[in-house]
Amino acid sequence: MQKEDITQTLAQTVATLADFSSSGMVYAPKHGRIMPSIDALDEIMSNLRSIIFPGYYGKSRINSGNLSYYIGVSVDKTFHLLSEQIARGICFAQIENETSNCELNDKKARDITVEFFKRLPQIREILISDVKSTYNGDPAANSFGAIIYSYPGLKATTNYRIANALLKLKVPLIPRIITEMAHSETGIDINPGAQIGKSFTMDHGTGIVIGETCRIGNFVKLYQGVTLGAKSFPLDKDGNPIKGVARHPIVEDYVVIYAQATILGTVTIGEGSMIGGNVWVTKDVAKNSKILQHAAQDVRFNNGLGI
Repeated sequence: MQKEDITQTLAQTVATLADFSSSGMVYAPKHGRIMPSIDALDEIMSNLRSIIFPGYYGKSRINSGNLSYYIGVSVDKTFHLLSEQIARGICFAQIENETSNCELNDKKARDITVEFFKRLPQIREILISDVKSTYNGDPAANSFGAIIYSYPGLKATTNYRIANALLKLKVPLIPRIITEMAHSETGIDINPGAQIGKSFTMDHGTGIVIGETCRIGNFVKLYQGVTLGAKSFPLDKDGNPIKGVARHPIVEDYVVIYAQATILGTVTIGEGSMIGGNVWVTKDVAKNSKILQHAAQDVRFNNGLGI
């Protein structure tokens, strides 16, 4: 191919890719604010982990004399980083608003960030309950520190709890980015909209999926490959999925769900129940039930429920 032909081909390619009307997938908002930064959010999450679990993350040596200073410096740095990313997220939700007031969005972002940091001690408290529950439920765990530093389940849970707190403060986009960051690292997919109680454990974790409208109680344990998903999607009159309606399972307190079990739809798994591996559940399960694969093959259980 001649040089002139190459130049012409590349020019045509550029012209096609630069045509807004051909794709609708170009982020060029009228207000001019750029997208949130994945790198900045990764730094924020690293900082938050080091604030919640000092000494396990970060490069500083922690002792009783410098702990307050270390946390104070980390909080100050993270506050400004997070506030900026929240402001970008708010602007992202206003992509078509050419009169969007960025100064007002910056103030709103600062107010949200203040409220988030007020809630951080509570987030830390519930994460400590997750660590203890994981330790008590895993014979291979020889210390809290091993869980905090190396268990993918706790990393995914940490990202989820931070993302869920931001979502409750009505922060757009960023909560989903934070949970997807953990998803890419751990293979655990938790929608930030799910509601998960204290003392939550994911053993091994790989392949676990928890949908947006899931409600999970306290002292629940999931093994690898568990799916808490939707059975179907309600549609509007135009055939489009209706957003925000309940469509995922309710898992009550003290439930254990073993590897590769699939639970779909707005079903309730009663308190104290055990769901065996590779079981497919689409109907309610009574309290204190044991649902095993051989029983599922008969489509009947000892409590009279089918799946």
